[in-house]
This record gives sequence, C-alpha cells and structure tokens, in this order.
Amino acid sequence: MIKKIILLFAILGSFVFAEGFGQVKERVFLKPEDAFKIDVKSNGSGLKANITLGNNIYIYQDSIKISISKPIVKTLKIALPAPTIFHDQKIYENVLSIDIPASLLKDVSEDTYELSVAFEGCSKSGVCYAPISKSFTFGNGESGFVSKLSNLAGTTNMADIAKAIESESSWFVLLLFFVVGLLLALTPCIFPMIPILSSIIVSQSSGSKPSLSKAFFISLVYVIAMSLTYAIVGVIAGIAGFDMQAAMQNPFILIIFALLFVALAMSLFGFYEIALPSRWQTKISTLSDNAGSRGGIAGTAIMGMLSALIVGPCVAPALGGAILFISQSGDAVFGGLALFIMSFGMGVPLLLVGIGAGKWMPKPGGWMSLVSRFFGIVMLALAIMMISRITTPAVTMLLSSLLSLFTVYGIYKNRDEFRSSIVKLLAFAISVSLIALSIVWIIGAVSGGVSTLTPLKYQSLENSSHGKKGYSVDILLSEVKASKKPVIVDFTKESCAACKELDIVTFADTNVKEAFKDYTFIQVDLTNNTEQDQEMLKHFGIFGTPNILFFDKNGEFQKDKTITGFIAPDKLIQHLKSIK
Repeated sequence: MIKKIILLFAILGSFVFAEGFGQVKERVFLKPEDAFKIDVKSNGSGLKANITLGNNIYIYQDSIKISISKPIVKTLKIALPAPTIFHDQKIYENVLSIDIPASLLKDVSEDTYELSVAFEGCSKSGVCYAPISKSFTFGNGESGFVSKLSNLAGTTNMADIAKAIESESSWFVLLLFFVVGLLLALTPCIFPMIPILSSIIVSQSSGSKPSLSKAFFISLVYVIAMSLTYAIVGVIAGIAGFDMQAAMQNPFILIIFALLFVALAMSLFGFYEIALPSRWQTKISTLSDNAGSRGGIAGTAIMGMLSALIVGPCVAPALGGAILFISQSGDAVFGGLALFIMSFGMGVPLLLVGIGAGKWMPKPGGWMSLVSRFFGIVMLALAIMMISRITTPAVTMLLSSLLSLFTVYGIYKNRDEFRSSIVKLLAFAISVSLIALSIVWIIGAVSGGVSTLTPLKYQSLENSSHGKKGYSVDILLSEVKASKKPVIVDFTKESCAACKELDIVTFADTNVKEAFKDYTFIQVDLTNNTEQDQEMLKHFGIFGTPNILFFDKNGEFQKDKTITGFIAPDKLIQHLKSIK
C-alpha cells in the first residue's frame, strides 16, 4: 500500500513538472465502466475471463481475486500470466486473459453458481479507482435453468434481481417474477389481502350467495388493480429515484386508511350501507354484467390499489430489484411489466379465493350474516395493524385486547344461531382463548411488552444502536471504518412491518445474538426520511426498508451480500459465514 501511495505521488509530480508550474492541462479520466471491461465465458474446458483495459489503464497483479460466491464461498487459486513491471509493481495492461480450469469448479459446476472477479486498478494519468468487482452466473443445460430460476427467486439481494433483468432473456425474467410472486403469496405479506377480498365479495352479495362468475370477476378486478398499482409505483419510483411506498407510510395517510377499514367494518356489521348513487350503480352494473353491482367495480379496484400500497410488503427484493433496474437503465416499460407479472403471481391465491367464495360460500341465511360480521372484525384488526405502525406497542396491545373482548361479546350475542353441539363447543373454546389472549395483552401493555406477537418479552436487542436517527453517509462510514470487526448495518423505520418482524423474530433470536458478537451491529432509523436518509439510500443503491448491509473487517462495502426484506434467523446466520 505504501508503494502504491509513493507511486501515485510520483505520477502526480511528473505531470506537474512535465507541464510546467501554472500550466497544468485539464486531464479527462475514463469512467470505471470504460476503463475496465470484464467478460467471463465458458470455453468447454472451464471458463475464460477477459479483462480489457482502457488506454493508460493498468491493474495490480496482487489485487486480482477470483472466487465462487454462490452457492458456496470459495477462493480459486488461479495461475496468472506473467506480469509487466511498472515502478516496481507487477501490473497488467491492455487485455488480461485468465483461464479457469474446470477442475477448480468441480464442487459447483453441476449446478448454477456465481463467479466473482475482483481487482484494483489505476490510470497512468494520475488516479486510482475504487476496487472493482463483478459477478457472473453459470449453469449447465435445463437443470441450470431451473436452478438459476430457483436461486434468483429465493435471493434476498435486489442487485441480483436487477442484474438478472439486465442480462437474462425477457421470457426468463417474466417467468422469474411470476415465480417470485407465487412465493410472496405464501408469506404473511398476502394474508391480510384474503379477508379484505373476502369481505368485498360478501358485502357485494346482498345477503345472497354470489355466483362463481361474479365472485371470480370481483377477485380479478381486485388483483388487476393491485398489479397495476405495483407496476406504476415501481416505475415512478425508479424514474424519480425515491421510495414512493415510504411516502405511503406517512402517519396521516395511515390514519386515513385505518378509518377506512373501520368504516368498512361498520358497514359489514350492518350499521349502514356503502354504495355509489343508484344512477352510477346501474351504469357500472350494465358494464360488468351485474358483477359490479352496488358500485363494486370502482370500490373493488380502489381496495386493490390500497392493498398494494398499504397492506403489501414494505420492500420485496423483486420490487427493489425492478426499481433499481428501471433507475439504472431507464427501461420503464419492461420493468413495469415485470412488476405487473410479479403482483399477478401474488394474486393467484386471491383468484382462488374468489372461485371458492362462489362455490363453497354458505347458502343465504343466518350464516351469511355471521360471515359478514366476522369479516367486520377482520377489518377492525387491519385498522389496528395500520395504527400499530405509528403507535407504541402498549397502545396496539390495548386495542387488540379490546377487539378480542368485542369478538367474545359478538360470539355470546349470536350464541342462539349455533345449532350444532360441535360448533357451540368450538365457539366456547375460541371465546376462552380470546379472553386469555386479551389478559396477556393487557399485562404486556402495562408492563412494557415489545410487541403483540411477544407481549411478555421486555428486552430489546442488546448491544446495538437500536433505531438511531441522524446518520449521514459520512457518519456511517466513519463508524464502519472505526470498527475492528466486520459491520452489519440495518436500515429500518417505525412504520415498516417487515422491520419489526426482523427485530422481534430474527435479531432477538439467541443464536443470532451469539453470532453478532463477532460483528459490529449498527441500526439506522430512516423514519424521518430526511435528505440525509435519502442520500444514504442513494449512496448504497437501495430502496426502502428493511435493507441489511455488510462491510468486511477492512470496511469495504459488500454490495452483493446486501439483504432486502425479512430473513429468518437460520438463514441470516448462514449468510454471516460469507462476511469476513
């Protein structure tokens, strides 16, 4: 390193004396992407890496590192060509070709794997570039395609998704996003949408059993509206370079939507009826072949849009990856199409809900009234979930306790409608469970519980700068540089449900805490969304929260290791093994 610094001063000095004092000409330096062009291809007997260097550009031999980064982490011992000597340093100029024999890839070559090429280089014009690193994905035949799809669908790094959109075929990318959507449909992100859609179907049934076509049509309108919203938000966020979904987490907006859920609940309880003017209803009903009666099309579409913005995941890797691709490439059409396909994949279970509602919903009668009231309670639960993002855990637990007791009262009030002894026994068991849960929430609220999920847990993550605000890029990087250990940086905010899930489930896990002892953990709170907060997201090339960043023990940012969204404790521990 000392030799490199001396070399840099020598180069700068030579330019000063060569041009004459006060007569130094302005020099234009190549951008990194023009100075270093890296390409790795299969040649039948392994891989061949070609690094094409710009004019007067060179790289240091001892900085070259070629490794397997996925699915295992393995540094490859590569035989490099003979270097040239420049100021007592071994360097390469023009074109460097490196053969990577198949024998070094035997542990991973049967499946999809990722190869990483890293090095440091300078210009003879007097500048040294930041470390360069680029990854390439390889696979064999059909199994490689399936494995590649599986690996990308399960990735937690949005940069991998952005890279796939840029380098893979259009059909592969669209298939990838559809698979990601299906996987998201199996996560808690989609669960709140099921009762929302079900309640819409019930409220538009006018006390009768909906036909299969009508229930499916309502579901299709809901899913398409949700998909279009994801696509539009992603495109706008990518072009404008900011997190629109963060704006939708504004406390004022959350309160409005919470009140909307309360209003829907009161309607489902039968206090009043929400409908458009009769003239509008007739027109809409005619257009939708009676599927959108009572103003259903407009109302269903609006609820689909709100569900995408409010109830959906804070930031999924696929969403962030598509936004990153749009912001870097400017291809808003394809990025938006990929997001639409992803959201439609998320909506497949909702279409099944519509089919099920039309086929298996109880016949008209007392049951329809009970089902409507049940979904009214679900609407109140969603309202509490909205409010929980801007209130304390104590308030959330007290509201949840009141809702539980209200549900017990509703069961008691409608007890005469339970004909079967099995149903009566089930209602009694549910009532007892809700009363017990309500008592636990009250105890948690008055004694400082951290969450409705763990009301009797009182300790937050130990030995961490939990939720610290006021960071800037310089402040954060200075703390990273000051650390003697690898650094983990978690970007979080108060209104992010996935962030809270990370705090409660992952970071609080005993094994994760033990693993964190070998790292410095910094938690940055972006709730205020200040200019400094936005600058940090832009600097690290990420969108929204949660995002977990990693720096090695030398303070170097490991961009390809970034985790976007929730990650389970065991997977995080496994991921930490690749951070040195």
